[in-house]
Order: sequence, then structure tokens, then C-alpha cells
Amino acid sequence: MKFRIALALSAAGIMLAAPAIAQDKKTDDKAPAEKSGDPAIPPPVVSVTHHSGTFGGVKIAYKAIAGETYLKDKDGKPLAAITSYSYIKEGPVDPNRPVTFLWNGGPGSGSLWLQMGAFGPKRVVLPDAKDDGAPPYRIIDNNASLLDATDLVFIDPVGTGFSRALGKTDPKDYWGITADAKSMARFIRLWLDANGRWNAPKFIGGESYGTTRSAAVINELEGSYTDVAVNGIILISSIMDFSQAAEAPGNELGYVTNLPSMAATAWYHNKVPNKPATVEEFVAEARAWAIGPYASALLKGNNLSAEERAQILPQLSRFTGVSQTFLSNADLRLSPGRFYKELLRDRGLTIGRLDTRYTGKDYDNAGEEPDNDPSFYGIDGSYTAAMNWWAREGLKYSPELVYSSIGAVRDWDWKIPGPRGGSVYVNVAPYIGRALRENSGLRVFAGQGYYDFATPFFGAEYSFSRTGMPTDGRIEWHYYHAGHMMYVRDEDLQKLSNDIRAFIRKR
Repeated sequence: MKFRIALALSAAGIMLAAPAIAQDKKTDDKAPAEKSGDPAIPPPVVSVTHHSGTFGGVKIAYKAIAGETYLKDKDGKPLAAITSYSYIKEGPVDPNRPVTFLWNGGPGSGSLWLQMGAFGPKRVVLPDAKDDGAPPYRIIDNNASLLDATDLVFIDPVGTGFSRALGKTDPKDYWGITADAKSMARFIRLWLDANGRWNAPKFIGGESYGTTRSAAVINELEGSYTDVAVNGIILISSIMDFSQAAEAPGNELGYVTNLPSMAATAWYHNKVPNKPATVEEFVAEARAWAIGPYASALLKGNNLSAEERAQILPQLSRFTGVSQTFLSNADLRLSPGRFYKELLRDRGLTIGRLDTRYTGKDYDNAGEEPDNDPSFYGIDGSYTAAMNWWAREGLKYSPELVYSSIGAVRDWDWKIPGPRGGSVYVNVAPYIGRALRENSGLRVFAGQGYYDFATPFFGAEYSFSRTGMPTDGRIEWHYYHAGHMMYVRDEDLQKLSNDIRAFIRKR
């Protein structure tokens, strides 16, 4: 889910132990596990339980499989354990029923956000754009779950959730764009084999860095001679081209792609004089101005004339809600960190990064960066509590481990194959472009929140408008009136669920 470049910013040949999946067990039974071959490492633990619920208005009985899959070397030695949560519709077998594999981002985030906030059979209820407070939190049946349309598999990569390296394995062996994608692709192949779903419609997807992972995984699944063809990629809050997030001297692109998100945020907080009736209208203006007069002014640099500067300043102030004096002193370049502090300074508030509708108070009002992100500390306690409750109590899967929601992964390998040994900035969008060109049945769902600064919507649009991307309508865009995790707003959860349900059924 959450990507912060400041936080950060081959696995080929491994074999995965087949997870104990198919056998039905009593609610609190454990499925039989394969021997690990290493007396120092216990066998994988898997729990199978049975449930029912109403999803998308349809009553569904489903089997839940929570547990470990061991990644092994060529000699059968366990190297790492990946924990996954599978929700499979029970009843007559439908060979055409889709299966969707989902993950979050970080890199280093568990799948709890999408699982307990959006698409799992249970979800935690939060106040909209306010701090979640202290427990107990409301955990309810999730009518917005996609189980009426697809089976669901939530995956925690190594170092997230309960997933971990085993024995003397260095977890960094799995901490990188390519290594991580290889392990996820291997898991998917194994799951399809164990469940007899090779000919089923298949969807993959994620949120935030999980969209980066999705691009890398589609490259692993479809980029070789042993293709696993995929029907759709679900991208929620996309980050493909990381050049936009690099706040380096001379890099003007981020200022351009951030501007429409600043406009949306200024509109929301009533910092726009005579503001248009809808955020969509104001954002449309901001897009056109950012890619036109603003980009031209920035690219001129010191050659920008005083007259041109005088024309840009009032418009930049109008779109950002920040004073002309501040913008002039910042040389027309407003970084996100300064924007979080400056927009509501007159009210003594900072705004969130993941969701700029959230506000907070900082100890240090003079610093460039907020103390912390109010749109993250406003939700993290409730999600962690909900995930642990559901796994340990509802799914009867309770390992003697701490569930890592986010933050345990370090030293990520950002290099991907490319010119100069992959030392250029990361851009995984071409992986999706090639997959679309080579798989005529592949489609892409792109969902973006207007109030998201972790992965700004105009940046995502820019990434998918580059050369090499098909323009035949197979990339569809959907927008939401919330931030990075648009599903924290109930109206947008329902819209997101309906939009993706329609996307999956459009075959």
C-alpha cells in the first residue's frame, strides 16, 4: 500500500512447497503440512475454516485458507515462508469463476489494508477523515467484498505480515523489485496448480507500491516462454515512474504532476477564491495549466522573463491556495512537504500525505515536513487490531509471531534490467505496455483518489500516456473523492467495489 521514497526514498530457481489447500477440515483444524526436510525448521502451518456472508447482494458460502507456503531451494531446503489468505466460493465447481491475487505496497506492507479495508469478507469501520481513536473498533461483514464475482487470494511478501525468511536465509534475497516479483509469480503458479485453476480467468492487483509489484509480476508471468496469461491488472493508487517522486535539483516533472493534486486539495479545504462547483472541474483546469503554461515556465528556468513570471504567480497561487509571496520565494516550485505545512498554516493545521482531507497539528510549525502523516496515524491502529483479530480468532491462524503491517523491510533493491545495468530511475510502466501489446485479452483498471499525494493521479496518467502504451481503450480510469486508500470513505468503498466488480465481469 503506502509508498514513501524517502523510506527506502536472483530469486530464480527457487521451488515452492505446495500449500495444504484442498482438504476440508473442521473449523479449528489445521491442514496437513509437508515436512520441511530441516529439523530446525517446523513444517508450514495452514488453517482451513468455513464461513458465509452476503457480498454484492449475493449470499456466498466460502472456504478460507490461511497459512504458510515455504519457498525452497533446488535441494528442498526451506528458505522463506509466505503467508496468504485465500477465500474460495464453496458449492458446485465453476470452471469459469475468476481468481484474483492481491497485495499491498510499501515495499514492506502486509495485505491487511486491502483485505480489512476493501475487499476481504470482513472490514474495519473508520470515521471518515478523522483519527480512529482507541479500541474496540467495529469489525463488520463486508458487503463490498468481491467474493460474489471472484475468489480472492491476499498475499504477504517476505518481511510483511507473518511472512519471513527461514533459518539462515537473508530476507534481503527477496527484497527487490525483481526478486520480489519472481517469488510472487512462483506463488501464483503454485496456487493455480494446487487448486486446478489454470484455465480460470486470472486477475492480479495491488495498491501503491503494490502497483509497481503488479507491473513487475506481469513481466514475470507473461514475459517468458512459460506464460501465465492474465485477464486483468487492478491498479489502485499507481506509482510506475519514480522520476516524478525524485525531488532532485533540476527535476521539474514532479512539480508538474503534483499540481493537480494540490488544486484538488485547495478546493477541498476552501482555499480557492470563487471555486468551481466540483473538484472535477477545477482539476481539469489544473491539468491543462500544469502541462501547458506551468511546465513551459519551469523548463525555461533562469531564462523565464519577469513578465512571464508575473503571469505565472497568480495562477500558481490560485491552483495551490498558497500565497504569491511564498511561491515567489520558492521560485515557483512548491514541494509536497512545504505544501502540507503551508496550505492551512493560517488555521494552525497541517494536512495528510496519503489523504489530504485529514488534518493534524505539528509540534514544529517551522519545519518543512510534518511531524507525521495524520492520514496514516489516523488509521493504523484500527487496521492492525482488525487483522490480528480476524486471522487469530476468525481464521484460527495464530502463529507466535508479530504481524508486521508496514516498516520492517529495509534496503530494497530498486534496480531493474535496463540501460547502464538498470542504474537509471525506475519506470515499470513499459512492463505493462508490453504485456498489453502481447496479450490482446489483457485489460487494466486504474483507480486514483483526488486527494492522494503518495501517488498523485496526474502522475499515474502521465505514466500511462507515454509511447509504447496501447491506445485501444483497454486501460480504464476511475476517480474517487478520497486519498491513497479511497476505501476509507464509505461512498468510495462502494464505488470502488462496484467499479472493480464490473471490470472483472467484463469478459
